[in-house]
Formats: sequence, structure tokens, C-alpha cells
Amino acid sequence: MRNIINVREKMETPLKLKATEDTPEVVLDKKNNEFSLTGRSLPEDAFEFYEPIIAWMKAYVKQPNPSTEFQVKMDYFNSSSVKQVFDLLMLLEDIIKAEKEAKIVWWYHEDDELMEIKGKEFQEMLNIHFALRAY
Repeated sequence: MRNIINVREKMETPLKLKATEDTPEVVLDKKNNEFSLTGRSLPEDAFEFYEPIIAWMKAYVKQPNPSTEFQVKMDYFNSSSVKQVFDLLMLLEDIIKAEKEAKIVWWYHEDDELMEIKGKEFQEMLNIHFALRAY
């Protein structure tokens, strides 16, 4: 019973991290239905940085909102961050399996071919509604 309470508390409390030079802004807020990664991701230890973010999402997907839209607006991420971001977004597939709505909106600068390509790669690998949008 205690684990269920801890999971619920974890997901009910928003996770908000301010962007730094090496890490993205993170907003995971169930109450306000806001989910986003924005900025650059090149932390020294990507696993350590993303571990609490992924843990929060694992708790959320067990009791998601009826509709979840995850915004990704990354300017850059290093190779070690790619796996962590993919693992995070892959959790959204569990929302679909629970017969709720989930969508990823992948923003990329119109001149940033690399981030557009990475978005298309993620889109092909994930079984979820995925929108690519240039800005």
C-alpha cells in the first residue's frame, strides 16, 4: 500500500526543472496537463539527469490524464541523451495501451535538419500519434 501512495504522490507533484546551459527545461505537470522538454541536453551523465524524469513518467502512465500531449522542443541533444529521451517518450505508448489519448509534438527550427531527422526517426520507432512542426 505504501508503494501505491508513493507512486501517486510522485506523479501528483509536478516535476519542473529550469534549463541550464547543458540541460533542458522539464515540465511534467499532471494537474495542468503540461508535459515538455525544451532546450539543450548534454549533461555529463544523461542517465543520472533523466532518471527522476523517467521515474515520474512511469508513475504518471499508470494513471494518466484522458489526453496527454508531450511537447519536445530541443535545440540539441548529445548521443547519451538520445537514448534517455527515447526511453521517456516510449513510456507514452503505455497510455495508448490503457486506451487513453497520447500525442508527441516534436518542434524543430526550420533550418535545423538534424533535429528534423531525429524527430522523423523517433516518429518511425514509436507507436504513437506524432506531429512534426517547424518554427
